[in-house]
Amino acid sequence: MLKIFPAICLATVSLLLATVALAETLERDSVSTLQQKNAETNLPKAIHWGPNAEKYSSWGNHSNRLIPIYTFGIDLEGFKGAHSIYRDEARLKALFGYLPEKTVNAKAEYLDQTDVYRLQKQAIANGKRRVILFIYDGMDWQTTWAAATHKAGTVAYREGRGTGLNFQDYRGVKTDFGYFVTTPHNSGTDVNVDRQIVTAPGGSTKGGYNVGEAGEFPWSVPTDANYPIAKGKNIVHAFTDSASSATSMTSGIKTYNNSINVNYMGREVLPIARQLQADNWKIGVVTSVPICHATPGAAYANNVHRYDYQDITRDLIGRPSAFHPGGLPGVDVLIGGGWGDEKTKDGNQGENFVPGNRYLTQEDLHAIDVTNGGKYLVAQRTPGRSGKQVLEEGVTAAIKEGHRLFGFFGVGGGHLPFQTADGKYDPVVSAKSSGPTAAEKYSEADIRENVTLSDMSIAALDILEAKGKPWWLMIEAGDVDWANHSNNIDDSIGAVLSGDEAFHQVTQWIEKHGGWEDTCLILTADHGHYLVIEDPEALTGE
Repeated sequence: MLKIFPAICLATVSLLLATVALAETLERDSVSTLQQKNAETNLPKAIHWGPNAEKYSSWGNHSNRLIPIYTFGIDLEGFKGAHSIYRDEARLKALFGYLPEKTVNAKAEYLDQTDVYRLQKQAIANGKRRVILFIYDGMDWQTTWAAATHKAGTVAYREGRGTGLNFQDYRGVKTDFGYFVTTPHNSGTDVNVDRQIVTAPGGSTKGGYNVGEAGEFPWSVPTDANYPIAKGKNIVHAFTDSASSATSMTSGIKTYNNSINVNYMGREVLPIARQLQADNWKIGVVTSVPICHATPGAAYANNVHRYDYQDITRDLIGRPSAFHPGGLPGVDVLIGGGWGDEKTKDGNQGENFVPGNRYLTQEDLHAIDVTNGGKYLVAQRTPGRSGKQVLEEGVTAAIKEGHRLFGFFGVGGGHLPFQTADGKYDPVVSAKSSGPTAAEKYSEADIRENVTLSDMSIAALDILEAKGKPWWLMIEAGDVDWANHSNNIDDSIGAVLSGDEAFHQVTQWIEKHGGWEDTCLILTADHGHYLVIEDPEALTGE
């Protein structure tokens, strides 16, 4: 008995510790419960979405909030503080083409979103040969705070850069933090997709940012809760969509909502990726949502409207499109969602829409495949096979044979499965002002046959590096935006954490492949939503 007693004690202690650990895990995994209760009642507990503090969901769209930016390998010194464009009336007028009302601020610390484009240009001029633009679609400061708080299990900060996430804490290279204005040139512009022209230049609502109404920091509480959604009592400024904001970051201009690299008059502008491609840079685009959505589309394509999906894809893969009948060269790597989303009609795409997959026609997929004489090795979701394995095999073959790579994955809605705050793929109901909406359900095949943002990011890096420097890569964590549109804090935190793991994998890859000397990474978002956190402790699970 004496010989087995210690073993029994150790087993008992181990069991008790495991039980405690499990209890703590279950206790901390309270975000899904919070989301479900709030969504089902539309009563706010701890958090709410929109300007109405008495409802859980009173707004499901974007906002005119300041957006954080984190840089690695470069800094923001030439763009923030005394160098802010918002301190200079003449520069603002030149940027917008008009002087936005009540927008000049002599004390502005913030940048403009178009400075992201200029930041990339400056980095390249200073010798960077590997440029990564990492965009969390829809991730404002509040969304970041929610995810960092949940991951840490404590409220570690209430303003500033913050801590707890990999991109907040990474110090493997010089890093900087700032925030910028995202407002567009205008909202309400009308276009003709078939003719690819703007029919009503100038739109209905002009852009601008009034610090007195919105606040001087991303964490500021606006004096008028309706100002960030273009419904202010004293002044109305347009809030951006993903197309206008992505165009600002890739082409450096202010334009209308829905524009993909055309100015407010409808004239083509060249995104930085195509400028670099003309100088023999290799180009990659990765996204967790459909390959031709606004952000990945703006990395390379031109179109008067963001919803002309099949034509935007054609630009990305080098096929003749409505805007470019002669075709563009196409990107070297394109990996993302869109697989399995079928549609018989789509009026947003114009007369040349082809029924079937709404993002990629079978004809175009057939034409780009190397087995048919095309330039891309195609790796797509395959029934019964591991998505990660399919992608890895595609990378290996593409590198060996010197091909481009096209990766196509997703579930029925066109995106990758949504990760939740617990790290699983088990969403609960979302919230709309009209009531709760059904949660997405995924089969075992949906999970196994797909890939993660980390998988896609590393695949793109391996392909681009194999082709040789210099190269430019956009990585988009697009599911943050989808979660925030759905007023779903569980999906939102999960999406940020999924993207944060991708960032971690990318920094590890950089450290193993030559380091940071000629590499820079810019991590930011394209716009904000309207998450309001009254009780951040509720997100810790304590």
